[in-house]
Amino acid sequence: MIMKIDSTEEQVSRVIKEIAKYGLRADVSRGEFRTVIGIVGDERKVPFDHFAVMPGVKEILKIDTPYKLISKEYGRVAEGAGGLRTGIQIGDRTLGNGEPLYIAGPCAVENKKQLFRIAEEIKKAGAHVLRGGIFKPRSSVHSFQGLGGINRKSAETALRWLSEAGREFGLPVVTEVRGEEHVDLAAEYADILQIGARNMYNQDLLAKVGRKNRPILLKRHFGAGIEEFLSFAEYIAAEGNKNIILCERGIVPIGKGKEYTRYTLDLAAVPAIQKETYLPIIVDPSHGTGRRDLVYNMSCAAMAAGANGLMVEVHYNPEEAIVDGRQTITPAELSELIKACDEISRMVKSRAEIAGQGSTK
Repeated sequence: MIMKIDSTEEQVSRVIKEIAKYGLRADVSRGEFRTVIGIVGDERKVPFDHFAVMPGVKEILKIDTPYKLISKEYGRVAEGAGGLRTGIQIGDRTLGNGEPLYIAGPCAVENKKQLFRIAEEIKKAGAHVLRGGIFKPRSSVHSFQGLGGINRKSAETALRWLSEAGREFGLPVVTEVRGEEHVDLAAEYADILQIGARNMYNQDLLAKVGRKNRPILLKRHFGAGIEEFLSFAEYIAAEGNKNIILCERGIVPIGKGKEYTRYTLDLAAVPAIQKETYLPIIVDPSHGTGRRDLVYNMSCAAMAAGANGLMVEVHYNPEEAIVDGRQTITPAELSELIKACDEISRMVKSRAEIAGQGSTK
């Protein structure tokens, strides 16, 4: 619902209260000159003709996708009203403004010395965000579950290390929350909360992180289509949090694909998703391939596809890593990767600008 420029706060409040009468919620984007109100819930209950003639309402815009609040169409309307900013501030960078963001670090935090050494080395290599797994979702109960899997004290200690390492080397930090019980604790220490692929379908967890004042990094489930991926991102946006970073990390390979790569990295999803939503999308070539020797190539390919950034697993000695050493690169390799990807990103951005200028003639 697009409100008139001269609509009053009382009229806006009346529309919001009327929405609530139908058991629905309002998503309000307030701009300097106009307010846009999105409806959250089962639209079959909505008498749109009734709302269209309410005082202060200029027009009703129907968006025919299951991910309305994060759709490009809704983004254009809300941003045009001045009520939505589509870039996400991460430290001193704005994700989504054309400058790539590089997230790097160990798959699992093992000890303080390991974490601080990796943080220092990825900073020198050019990374912008430190990642570190503390609550590890594993296929086997007999595998290392991360320091967070031991007890709360161990989890809090590891989260404190992560926060301290980030502050010491000037890096915002991201870590995965595996369950609802982890959210409040992780939010005390992490700048970004990650929802892993296995939890993409966990609606209650998505809603809970959506209520936190933190950017949320949401990974695509390895069996999910693009519409499903965006529809579950909508659960976060429906709680009022649109600082969502989408992450493509590979889908289940067909046939004998697993003999060559851990997953099939769906890079076509990057431009496809960018046509559907204003949210930034990054790529995880480490999980997407499961092979250290393919991370560089697929990182370059991801940037050529238009990705807004990368999430890469890094360790000073991958053979020593407790988790996922096979897909982990060294800080020196990260440095070369970032140099190449920056160059590709500049070229893609430049060509896009030239194409945009040509289309206006």
